[in-house]
Amino acid sequence: MPKLSPERQVVKREQILKGAMTVFLTSGYAGTSMDRVAAEAGVSKQTIYSYFQDKEGLFRSLIEQATIIRFTTLFELDHQKVEPEQLLRRLAEIFFNDVVDRGNYIPLLRIVIGESERFPELARLYTQAVVQRGKSMLCEYLRSRKELKLHDPEAIAQIFFGSMVSWVILQKMLYGEELMQLSRDRVVDQLVHLILSNSDERKIESTPIEKH
Repeated sequence: MPKLSPERQVVKREQILKGAMTVFLTSGYAGTSMDRVAAEAGVSKQTIYSYFQDKEGLFRSLIEQATIIRFTTLFELDHQKVEPEQLLRRLAEIFFNDVVDRGNYIPLLRIVIGESERFPELARLYTQAVVQRGKSMLCEYLRSRKELKLHDPEAIAQIFFGSMVSWVILQKMLYGEELMQLSRDRVVDQLVHLILSNSDERKIESTPIEKH
């Protein structure tokens, strides 16, 4: 079999991930097999294993693609050239508009939560691939901005991302939109206020991140 060019390898990898996403969302983690993914993606099982070590590695790639990869470009910018409020609101915008509204984050999160008792590796995978990496990147940025005067940047990073994920679970998965509405804008405004409250005096304005 001729070796694929780097461009064709990228296309093939995306083809596998697209097929895998369909199978995982339809059948869950337990009901997904490499045979079913291969059939859905239109490739051989051997081809899948040449890109992904096993089912867990395949699911990890889907989780990363749906979440953390979307934030990396923002954190690669020079920390001193991006103002804290700008970065925090951009993070929230990416999370809610790109990850939650236009991606497969919620159904993937349902799989992680629903099947983690039988497959604890799913919970560890999500925590390592998404929570720890996201918190680490934000923590590094917050530490670099001494003017924020934060005593515990790691805890603040956890609170920032954790609050937004909590909003998704409550409002989108536990019927909070019907029973106890709380707009994402209000949550983000208060998170930004919390983080900037000890910095040099600055006016913090509400900036909507969703269409009404």
